[in-house]
Amino acid sequence: MTQRARLQWNGPRVIAQLRAAEVRGVQLATEHVLERSRDRVPIEEGTLERSGVASVDDEGDQVTGAVSYDTRYAVRQHEDMTLHHDQGRTAKYLELPLLEEADQVQALIAAQIRRALR
Repeated sequence: MTQRARLQWNGPRVIAQLRAAEVRGVQLATEHVLERSRDRVPIEEGTLERSGVASVDDEGDQVTGAVSYDTRYAVRQHEDMTLHHDQGRTAKYLELPLLEEADQVQALIAAQIRRALR
């Protein structure tokens, strides 16, 4: 008795779906870090806080996420530990949330990839 099986390989489609999931995950992760950093960014008029942006670069073999603030004084506010800020607002307003939320960032990306593998 002969049994036959037919297999259809969907490798390129699966790889494309995984890449899209990776991009979604990185976007969600960068938005999460941006949200957490906005809770700490020094605020006087709100210009620095409003300048925050989460972005994703999907070039080549890597997906890269970035969170940035775009004012002429953003770097100084982030790096100068001698500046005084309102309660709950700090220097390192981007670095600290990124470090504190590292597990959550990984979980957001992993969840999107797991969803694509279903």
